[in-house]
Amino acid sequence: MNKIAVVVPTYNNFNTINDVIKDILKFGYLAIVVDDGSSTNLKEILPNDENLILLRHEINRGKGAAITTGVQKAKELGYEYVVTMDGDGQHLANQIKLLVDNYSEDTIIIGARNFDISNVPNGSKFGRWFSNLWACWDTDQIITDSLSGFRIYPTSILNLDIKTSRFDWEMEVLVKHAWAKKRIKEVIVECYYPKPEERVSHFKKFGDTMAIVWVHVQMLPFKWLKTIFKKITFQR
Repeated sequence: MNKIAVVVPTYNNFNTINDVIKDILKFGYLAIVVDDGSSTNLKEILPNDENLILLRHEINRGKGAAITTGVQKAKELGYEYVVTMDGDGQHLANQIKLLVDNYSEDTIIIGARNFDISNVPNGSKFGRWFSNLWACWDTDQIITDSLSGFRIYPTSILNLDIKTSRFDWEMEVLVKHAWAKKRIKEVIVECYYPKPEERVSHFKKFGDTMAIVWVHVQMLPFKWLKTIFKKITFQR
């Protein structure tokens, strides 16, 4: 278990990032924190630990770019996959083992959050449903929490032709991974959802949702061509 690398992309999560990293470190995992241009350098906040690697983007490049930087570092260190956790405290390190136990080569594992808990707004539930609808259609796989940032990524995702770099990256990587004929699995996990007054999110409900939808819109012509090709092949 201590040979697991956990990538944490973070941007101005000053109230939560310390607890998130301590939670990861107490299980003996390697924590690769990617500070995506925070206003304060996290060197001043995070503990000094041999199992902590801190990388920094001097300007904010987006969550997808931060995850990519972390995955690249893990691959350099010899890891074949990484776990990703958000820096807002929603994900729990004691749930990592559930993902790892279900991992198989070249598979993306999604930690599907149990939303049957308090403090989850109806808007979040609808957003997840709407995103899942598109994700299932584009990937031809069953996905119930396409917006979860708690995942296992094989380092092979670095070979995918990904055009996005922000929140939409997480959707594009699912689709491109599935189109490469690789598997996506889900594991139900528990999570912490803070009260509205405690919640810090950089997800822009309209702008980032539209960016995710745009990912799917751009995929439509390729999806239709694949469907037509399958029908022609079947008829032959």
